[in-house]
Amino acid sequence: MSIAAGPIGKTNPTSLDNGGSKASLVPTGRMLPFVLVTALFFLWGVPNNLNDILISQFMKSFEINRLQAGLVQSAFYMGYFLLAMPAAQLMRRAGYKAGILVGLCLYGSGCILFWPAALITRYWFFLMALFVIASGLSFLETAASPFIVQIGDPRTAEQRINFSQAFNPLGSISAVLVGSRFIFSGIDLRPAQVAAMQAQHTYQAYLRSETLRVVNPYLVLGSVVLIWAVLIAFTPFPHAGLDYSPSENAQDHSKPLWARKHFVFAVVAQFLYVGAQVGTWSFFIAYATTYTNLTQRDAGYWLTGVLMAFTAGRFVSTWILRFVSGSALLGVYAALNAVICAVAVFRPGWMGVWCLIAVSFFMSTMYPTIFALGIKGLEARTKTGGALIVMSIVGGAALTPLMGVVPGVARAYLVPAACFVGVAIYAWFLSSPEPEETTANPA
Repeated sequence: MSIAAGPIGKTNPTSLDNGGSKASLVPTGRMLPFVLVTALFFLWGVPNNLNDILISQFMKSFEINRLQAGLVQSAFYMGYFLLAMPAAQLMRRAGYKAGILVGLCLYGSGCILFWPAALITRYWFFLMALFVIASGLSFLETAASPFIVQIGDPRTAEQRINFSQAFNPLGSISAVLVGSRFIFSGIDLRPAQVAAMQAQHTYQAYLRSETLRVVNPYLVLGSVVLIWAVLIAFTPFPHAGLDYSPSENAQDHSKPLWARKHFVFAVVAQFLYVGAQVGTWSFFIAYATTYTNLTQRDAGYWLTGVLMAFTAGRFVSTWILRFVSGSALLGVYAALNAVICAVAVFRPGWMGVWCLIAVSFFMSTMYPTIFALGIKGLEARTKTGGALIVMSIVGGAALTPLMGVVPGVARAYLVPAACFVGVAIYAWFLSSPEPEETTANPA
């Protein structure tokens, strides 16, 4: 389907105000697909942060340690890593809409797999279900982020992606509230109580009941996702200016991706950022319960506060980006986070908890800004480049178990501190495309 928008690289008249100088966020005629795709950012925020609840719940119900529980994130982000490139290849042939529909179907199916996983009570089955969910999210992120960047004027690309990404932490907050209320039972057994239940042969039944608590939230989530797939299927999506034809792809002789410094280091920076974000949130509950008097459920509610700070940071950053460049804001935020993480390491307790909340505020703009900076000037290579940046999400799989190996929960936060230093270096020194790479549409 084609709509009135001009092709990529051309300025759409509807994107300017009467004075011809101010670009709008979304061009006329593209609002409905923009809204439907923006809602996907909310939907994939839910399973991302239900993982933080699952880690604590599985440590209890399967009696596993932090390193083993970190495999939740490993299974999840390996799905992102392995499916991002197939997603890009599909979308190069069939367009963004096809990629979104495949992603929603995989996502919904993975949620439904939680039911048989709970019935057979096998940890590996849950990891497989999480892999399927993440495979679907890989399709969604590979499609949604470049779609939002390219759907309007390139001058507002970073604002637009930050606005859409602002709905992602709203999904995260919903996940933590639902998980804390419906997955955590609020029953924290003392060693003496565990010994008594084991003597009465009731302890295994208790562990099974704790495992079953994860099923209903995922069944509801899967149903919502599949309904959203139906809505997307019946909505016309724009192609002009968004999708390149096979002949255009074949005739593209621009500089290869590996030769574009700003893109290559965007992949590295995203790897470091996602590892820092996932690790920071994954062990927040363990940090809070270890160094304060909070119970597991109460710490889960505090995690909601962490995500509220993240959400506030997204909206505040979207406004700030009207006045400063994305790379400048990214560099300042990353440097601040490196320092704040260090405080959380060396001053564990309530000060550390508040520091981790502050870290979430400053993390807010990093993923969308790195993504927007990385795909600037890629044109016909945008889908492949976007897929490679999504693949770098495997940082969550690599660095979260590393935090589990570091002795002490507080010291583990040295890992995200180092990652933020790397992101700051990218923002200040490595994020600008070569001049010849920005002569066309920078999206």
